[in-house]
Amino acid sequence: MSFAELLDRIGGMGRFQVMNVALLATPLLMLASHNLLQNFTAGIPEHHCQVRITANYTHHANVTASLSAEDLLRISIPMDRSQRPEKCQRFVTTQWQLLNPNATITNTTELDTEPCVDGWTYDKSLFTYTIITEWDLVCESRTLRQIAQSLYMAGVLVGSAVFGVLTDRYGRKALLIWCYLQMAVTGTCAAFSPNFITYCVFRILTGLAISGISLISATLCMEWIPTNVRAVVGTINGYSYTTGQFILAGVAYAIQDWRWLQLTISLPFFVFFLYSWLFVESARWMAISGKPEQAVKGLRKVARINGKMEEGAKLSTEVLKSNMQKELSSAKSRHTIMDLVQTPVMCKISCGVSFIWFSTSFAYYGLAMDLQNFNVNIYLTQLIFGAVDFPAKFISFLTIAFIGRRFSQAFSLILAGLCILANIFVLPELQTLRMVFAVIGKGSLAASFNCAYIFSGELFPTVIRQTGMGLGGTMARVGSIMASLVQLTGEFFPTLPLIIYGAAPVISGITTCLLPETRHMPLLETIDKVERRSRRMTEDELQMKVLLNATKPDSAKQIS
Repeated sequence: MSFAELLDRIGGMGRFQVMNVALLATPLLMLASHNLLQNFTAGIPEHHCQVRITANYTHHANVTASLSAEDLLRISIPMDRSQRPEKCQRFVTTQWQLLNPNATITNTTELDTEPCVDGWTYDKSLFTYTIITEWDLVCESRTLRQIAQSLYMAGVLVGSAVFGVLTDRYGRKALLIWCYLQMAVTGTCAAFSPNFITYCVFRILTGLAISGISLISATLCMEWIPTNVRAVVGTINGYSYTTGQFILAGVAYAIQDWRWLQLTISLPFFVFFLYSWLFVESARWMAISGKPEQAVKGLRKVARINGKMEEGAKLSTEVLKSNMQKELSSAKSRHTIMDLVQTPVMCKISCGVSFIWFSTSFAYYGLAMDLQNFNVNIYLTQLIFGAVDFPAKFISFLTIAFIGRRFSQAFSLILAGLCILANIFVLPELQTLRMVFAVIGKGSLAASFNCAYIFSGELFPTVIRQTGMGLGGTMARVGSIMASLVQLTGEFFPTLPLIIYGAAPVISGITTCLLPETRHMPLLETIDKVERRSRRMTEDELQMKVLLNATKPDSAKQIS
């Protein structure tokens, strides 16, 4: 009897599993809010230097009092090529002659200008109060906005590596409880940050917790459910993240003060922390980690909740050990990240999973964190980008469940890459068409994320599953950090970011075809079992080729 059969005996997808999935999926609603938060808390409003009236002020005092806002800008701020006020320059002295209707705009290029030494004036029609307006992160300081997001993603990156290893060693439940508490505290503290540096520190700590919640929730959920419902549960978790994008758009529209917005999306994690003590530690992990007594205790509790008390009463450490003898005898007591590349098959899986996560996150955040550049209302764009995930993930669920994980992963990546590359050939004036390609690409990447959580978890054995998921999460964060840096290449060649964003998922989708299919396959417990399954699949493929060759006509055999 395998562990999967033990789960079936004590209720399969019973009451406990349903409650467990619901409690783990609820916090995922808020993950999108934090990952995409800077689209709103760091929104860049229209701005220009503060106006200063100089040069013969007394003579023009009466004129100044009667000037309109447009005329005041005309004599104080130079215009750019689009005939809009320059964001980072103003005239050294007030140019009264520009009030003359015969004055030409081109003459302003010859006038002396200076930086915004007295600060900026911000248009608050779209963003009322952001970290940009509070700490003047514009002009010479504009790169600090990207630095803040990159530091947050760096925190997520470190968290993926750290929590991936720690949870395989110390368990899923304890680390998940800690991540909820850390998320609540650091997210709340970020809302009260007195300066930019303090804000960045708390955002880094928030990123650490976010990655832990994301990875541990997926693993703890997967290890308590039967094989035949993993695709359904994975899709439910994906939809939780998607729904969170709608929540973010609505909350950001209602709360346009960045401090209150930050606080609003952080406080719910105190509630998640309180009920997380009710979670049951993964019995699968406890059995493999040399804690059979605790594993049996957890299984009996699950059996009781599922109404299978008689089956639970039959369980004992001897029954568990006898039925998982092979897994327990071949499992190490301690595992490290080096086990991910210990054997040729594990090395191939680790490299494939790394590329999948990197390219998906790289292209995803290249699109999702650049909403202002679509020239559409940012709140509406956020809703559209969230809405496309519903059909995309539903289609992904169908292909995952009925066709296979490998096909779904490869198809979603290649489609996303092709949509991004297609925008290279669309004229800038065709904003609607560009938006359509971007939305389809973003939906395909959301489907890729949905599949990656399921596919990656099924490829790695239990003894290093969380470490493997941590590797994938780490590479995803590397991709998200690189995504913001690639935007800078557009200053040298405008279409270069799209070429890079599109090429990565296409190449990754092609390499995904080299990984094994896991549909209808039980979760494997050890590295040795992964190796044996790979050898068995290779032998089956060779036998199939021999059979196919044997059925060919003699002429076809000679050609082949």
